[in-house]
Amino acid sequence: MSKLTKSMANYVTHYSFFIIFAILVSIFAFTKAMNNGFSIDLIHRDSPNSPFYDPSLSFTERMNNSFHRSFNRSINLRSRSSIIVASNNGEYLMQFSLGTPPVRTLGVADTGSDITWTQCLPCKKCFKQQTCLFNPTKSSTYKPLPCGSKMCHATFSTSCNRTKKTCGYQVMYGDNSYSIGDLATETIRFGSKKKTQVSLKRTVIGCGHNNAGTFSGDKESGIVGLGGGKFSLISQMGSSIGGKFSYCLAPFLKHSSVPKSKIHFGSNAVILGSKVVTTPLAKKSPATFYFLTLEGVSVGEKRLDFREVAFSYEEGNIILDSGTVLTMFSPEIYVKLEAMVKGQIKLPTVVDPTGALSLCYKSLSIEKIPIITMHFKGADVKLGPLNTFVATSDSSWCFAFAASYGVPIYGNIAQMNFLVGYDLKRRHISFKAADCSKQSH
Repeated sequence: MSKLTKSMANYVTHYSFFIIFAILVSIFAFTKAMNNGFSIDLIHRDSPNSPFYDPSLSFTERMNNSFHRSFNRSINLRSRSSIIVASNNGEYLMQFSLGTPPVRTLGVADTGSDITWTQCLPCKKCFKQQTCLFNPTKSSTYKPLPCGSKMCHATFSTSCNRTKKTCGYQVMYGDNSYSIGDLATETIRFGSKKKTQVSLKRTVIGCGHNNAGTFSGDKESGIVGLGGGKFSLISQMGSSIGGKFSYCLAPFLKHSSVPKSKIHFGSNAVILGSKVVTTPLAKKSPATFYFLTLEGVSVGEKRLDFREVAFSYEEGNIILDSGTVLTMFSPEIYVKLEAMVKGQIKLPTVVDPTGALSLCYKSLSIEKIPIITMHFKGADVKLGPLNTFVATSDSSWCFAFAASYGVPIYGNIAQMNFLVGYDLKRRHISFKAADCSKQSH
């Protein structure tokens, strides 16, 4: 073999080794990035940190508004059709940045919605917002979704603009709000500091050019879809977070400042410990919602077994939802449950000042509140007093459960001070009692 040939062979060998080494380094870096989780704040809509906060409203008025949102959402979830989704007035907000250069955006975090959308220019009809509307023409990473894309099909209405050959969407909410616009891929960023910033590239979003309804006006820019459907932010992050996210909701108390709640993704969302209980996600349509199977409820030592009430029991009989305040049951179940609670708390009842809840007591002490256990399939979740009773005024504490002819919902008061973990890969939900006002990340 000539010296030239040997030299070429050595060059190819070293070059090949360099390429393989570079690929391995890239794979390692990519895997490490995928395994690194992240966490961001969830802002309660009624806290002073929220743009929704109205200091002129009394605590009773705020609670009354939140209870009525719960009733409306329960009814809206029940009446959902292929293009109708739940009421958009959620209870928590998320901050993120959209596009390149990044534009700060505030959206309603909604586990009952899939598509993430924001108001966009040019705007045919938009509700007022404090920040500037997103201008897709000024973002280098904005790409309209072509009609032929596999993502141009959804449970909500999509259409093809034959002139531009791009995909459009139309999403209607149960409270008659709506958003109409273009589907596109764009970069979403979480975190304000570059060193800790997380970028989600080529994420399908809705760029809304025609938006109206009961949005709260100049507060939010749109919706952050955290549901289980293929268009949701959670599903699109997919393998990068291992199909995992969790949150820890801090209690909202009358006479205290409201600590920020947290939502965690990826490795940050893993819930460990001996006191973790896990229940399977039921396979049920629509895929947007997180259906659990609730087999019964105990008040103290007395149990109401749903399996003995034929008309109330089925797999996937309740929806886990962070966007609803109250826990809602059918009237038949609620009446039995309220009677059990009354039997344990032998005190005179009072009328709820908000007019929304039916079982209330005056100056109820925590010691008088019985332990209520939610018997999910394979998981017993024991609720503390702040999960089952809520102050509705200076002189009234009311049972934070209610009757509704809509879909049964496991609401966010019952979830407060719990780490609630979603594992969409293994198809289960985990619960662990925690102090959500003292979160380390």
